[in-house]
Amino acid sequence: MNESQLRDEICRVGRSLFERGYVHATAGNISVRLDDGFLITPTDACLGFLEPDALARVDASGQQVGGAPASKTLVLHRRIYAAHAALGVPVPRCVIHTHSTHCVALTLGDPHGELLPPITPYFVMKVGHVPIVPYHRPGAPEAAEAIASLITRYTGQGTPLRAVMLTRLGPNVWHDSPAQAMAVLEELEETARLWMLAQPRPQPLGEEALNQLRIAFGARW
Repeated sequence: MNESQLRDEICRVGRSLFERGYVHATAGNISVRLDDGFLITPTDACLGFLEPDALARVDASGQQVGGAPASKTLVLHRRIYAAHAALGVPVPRCVIHTHSTHCVALTLGDPHGELLPPITPYFVMKVGHVPIVPYHRPGAPEAAEAIASLITRYTGQGTPLRAVMLTRLGPNVWHDSPAQAMAVLEELEETARLWMLAQPRPQPLGEEALNQLRIAFGARW
């Protein structure tokens, strides 16, 4: 996609997330990595009513060069891209952050470790491990550094990440396009919803089932 098409796609994805309740009010943001910089949604923008020309345009050094003022999470998004680049692995093209209800609900008790066990095959295949980042204020640079460390650690273990969970704030997900990143978010939020609805809590998939997913679909768990 060229830049004009990517601007339209960010707006399409934002509207879709808003209309289906994955974001509300001015919560959430979307960025896309360009060859010479980034596009990111403006600060305090509602994702359901984005305008292509108003998206913030940022150069490779992080300086804004066009559009409305960039989201305060720009530092975090850039750190996610940079962490992948530093490892010499494929760098995602899109990062999405939302305050998705069920994901956030699971972190209101300040848990640690990972957000969810492997309870469905599509969660394993499409999302994978989702480590929890301890609470920091919105936009805090410490959160960006914590995410970068997790990307490095999990990649080194052979289980590269597509998502992390910011305690009491929401998930950050990434992939090769806005549509693919949105699909990761959808699967993550649906799995969180299933986990909360299921009483008693379901047992995770066993090692044999996980190994079948690794062999058949290349799952990285």
